[in-house]
Amino acid sequence: MRKRPLIVLSTVAAATLLLAGCAGSPAPESSKTPEPESACALDAKAGATSDAVVVDGDGADAKVTVPADAPFADVERTVIGEGDGDEVTVGDLVSVRYQIVDAATGTVLDSSARGEDGLLPILMDTNQSSLFVAALECNPVGSQIVLALPSSVLGEGASNIVVYAEAVEELPTVATGEPVEPTEGMPTVKLDDDGAPTITIPDGDAPAETKVALLKEGDGPVVGAGDLVVVQYLGVKWSDGKEFDSSWSREATPTQFQTSGVVTGFRVALEGQKVGSQVIVTMPPKDGYGASAGHELEKESLVFVVDILATTAAPQ
Repeated sequence: MRKRPLIVLSTVAAATLLLAGCAGSPAPESSKTPEPESACALDAKAGATSDAVVVDGDGADAKVTVPADAPFADVERTVIGEGDGDEVTVGDLVSVRYQIVDAATGTVLDSSARGEDGLLPILMDTNQSSLFVAALECNPVGSQIVLALPSSVLGEGASNIVVYAEAVEELPTVATGEPVEPTEGMPTVKLDDDGAPTITIPDGDAPAETKVALLKEGDGPVVGAGDLVVVQYLGVKWSDGKEFDSSWSREATPTQFQTSGVVTGFRVALEGQKVGSQVIVTMPPKDGYGASAGHELEKESLVFVVDILATTAAPQ
């Protein structure tokens, strides 16, 4: 599978280090969005470079022009249009229009144009989406932002980068699909007022094969193979019903990953489902951690309830 251009990945990695340093916190855990000590992780200010960038038009179709003599002395952010929505913060899930532009050539390195209606869902995660955290945090939804990143913070061989971004809408962080009748023989699920699930394991043998059932059916885009997804989830052991992992236990902050980067049973539960759906999956060890010798869940059959919040197709 091909990745995004190297320069874009370098930009995100550098911004991650920049944000971590400014927040004064250690490197985040792979499945957790860290919480900054202050209200804003970076809160970059306007400067000569970000103020000088000219944006003609809106969204992914806008023309972004960077003056040839722009100094790029520091990380700078200019609000060129202030929105009237709620303030965007770390942990939010928002739909975003954006362009990432090489300042020297004007080449668009990446944009939201590949998304439906020119929008892509972005989880404001300082680990994986730190570039967008730097651009959008602490400004109202609807604000149009120019972020200037000098090559000095992006690593060897990088160019100066300009990001033009707008958070268009805050997206739900629980499944919003229509409830579906429970599937006989599957564990039962109850939701609290905030949407957090509790799983009750039925009497009987542990699953010999992976089974997936809908609890809510959404009407959004379909999750494809290798997609980057945003989910809420709860995982428990079939043997005793005890939780071993949950986004709900991390202040109900969603998490994101590629479907190709999780255990087989979890991947099977996601791919082919629509955004807005909630699914339950039961899996034997062979589709969980059975191949991970010495893992604490190596011999465990597992149960997950997953709210599917967003999906982005893997770049071609």
